[in-house]
Amino acid sequence: MSLNETIKQITKGYLASVKLADVQYGTVSRLDPLEVSVNERLALPEDFLVVPEHMTAFKVTVGAQEVEIRTGLAVGDRVVLIREQGGLNYVIAGRLTG
Repeated sequence: MSLNETIKQITKGYLASVKLADVQYGTVSRLDPLEVSVNERLALPEDFLVVPEHMTAFKVTVGAQEVEIRTGLAVGDRVVLIREQGGLNYVIAGRLTG
């Protein structure tokens, strides 16, 4: 085996072991407090979830009328979760459609 191939193999093994990020899918099962179920055995409580601004509700008042610009999470929403490197926190990256 060449030196180049050996370095590639070592690097590949290292990257697999550190898990820089892990993408998973879940369903919002509760809003207050927020909880996302990944499967039957794993439900992530609010303490482990990072919710970016684009996943929260945003309303503005125009004249006397309140207009919803962006809807927040709702029970039953399917979401994409990205687990932080080696950590317990999961970032809600977005909502799945369909």
